[in-house]
Amino acid sequence: MTYRSAVVLGAGALFLSLVAAQGQTTVPNANSTPAVVAATAVVLTAEEIKEKEMRKACKIALCSTFHVKKPGQGDVSCSVLKTWRKEQLDKMMSKGKMSWPWGNARCTTELKLKREVLIKAVSGPEVVADFEKHQINCELDREKDKYTVKLDVHPKVTFKDGKAVKASLNWGKIDAPMLAKSALWSATAADNTFGVLQSTVVEDINDFIDVKCLEVKAEWQR
Repeated sequence: MTYRSAVVLGAGALFLSLVAAQGQTTVPNANSTPAVVAATAVVLTAEEIKEKEMRKACKIALCSTFHVKKPGQGDVSCSVLKTWRKEQLDKMMSKGKMSWPWGNARCTTELKLKREVLIKAVSGPEVVADFEKHQINCELDREKDKYTVKLDVHPKVTFKDGKAVKASLNWGKIDAPMLAKSALWSATAADNTFGVLQSTVVEDINDFIDVKCLEVKAEWQR
């Protein structure tokens, strides 16, 4: 995988985590050994704890719409903020056998999804959900300064029998320093043409609906 493809893989993963309101801290399961518990435990900073709580409300709203299907009108609107540590981003980039070229990344988006579209997506035999355009704003740490990056996406997802089966992010405008913009522009253009992130998008959407939503089931069942 080229550097440019790896960069867009990282950018796509950032967007997916924002939209799905995921980014949950990895924790050991009940059968983990003490060594595994120690190795996987992550101590969150005060800022990360605050971000996680902010995302939880958005996650509950989305899961309630998917599973309870009420209310049937209006929007799920959330200001979503997520900070990724460099080591988390390196793990994402390892899919391309590369490391993340910058430091921590702090990304935000104003999430706005129509409940009617979400409910129809998981209720019909086959539905193409055309979501509104979203802008992702990221601040990337560098050794001595920061990069500010803005990217537009216009996601479109095909659902069949309640499962995502096809998806595209449809990257648009990019606002970034020249070096970063050059890499992102080429890579996002390739994704728009060849759909290199499609399987990742589909997998993450289905994981969110089927697995992540169960983590807050008590809240959306009320």
